[in-house]
Amino acid sequence: MAHGSITGADLPAMAHPNHGRTVAAWVTNVGISLGALIAAVGVGAAAWTLVWAGSIVAVASLAAGAVLRALGLGQPRK
Repeated sequence: MAHGSITGADLPAMAHPNHGRTVAAWVTNVGISLGALIAAVGVGAAAWTLVWAGSIVAVASLAAGAVLRALGLGQPRK
């Protein structure tokens, strides 16, 4: 393993100070979690309707997060 000093040029750019705490991130995370929970209940109960409903909720939350980010409610692009 090589040992040496680390210079500022070796470091990545500093992360944005909100660390992903945006409306778009929260909507996406909560939606995916809710969709996974619905799908898991559907698998446990052998109710394929719930499995598909949970999958649709998860995919819809991804779309909602993308729309919110496009509207400026997400992490700013570099």
